[in-house]
Amino acid sequence: METVIRNFQDNQVAEIKLSYSHKVKPPLMPKINSSQDASRLLRENWDEDNLGFIEEFKVMLVSRCNKVIGICNIARAGKSCVTVDIKLLMAAAIKGNCAGLILSHNHPSGNLKSSEQDRRLTGKVKEACKLFDITVLVHIILIEESYYSFADEGLI
Repeated sequence: METVIRNFQDNQVAEIKLSYSHKVKPPLMPKINSSQDASRLLRENWDEDNLGFIEEFKVMLVSRCNKVIGICNIARAGKSCVTVDIKLLMAAAIKGNCAGLILSHNHPSGNLKSSEQDRRLTGKVKEACKLFDITVLVHIILIEESYYSFADEGLI
């Protein structure tokens, strides 16, 4: 993926170019069949040293057939919370031309319960995704030894 912005001297406007390039051919992309598959792949792509240290928010982009297009780091914060910019999340989803999203963040505290803030954020992202015909498939909370799935708990 590449975004090119050029300033044109004559018109004083920027040219914005969006492009998408994948390095993994579709037949080789991992497929997500369950929240367990998603949590395993997220864990494999998470910095283990940060899992119990600082809170991070990532989004996994998937195709219509649940093949993983990629994982995007959206936000990184302190010990107890992370602020997610929904515009940035949606920019990644649109640029990746995905059909579905798997939201994820970690709880360094080791607490597997979802907070009211977690549930509100999930709702806001779902609303934003409706405009672009993108489905939020699941929101996963990772801790060092386990995970929590909003979808498995009926919250999606």
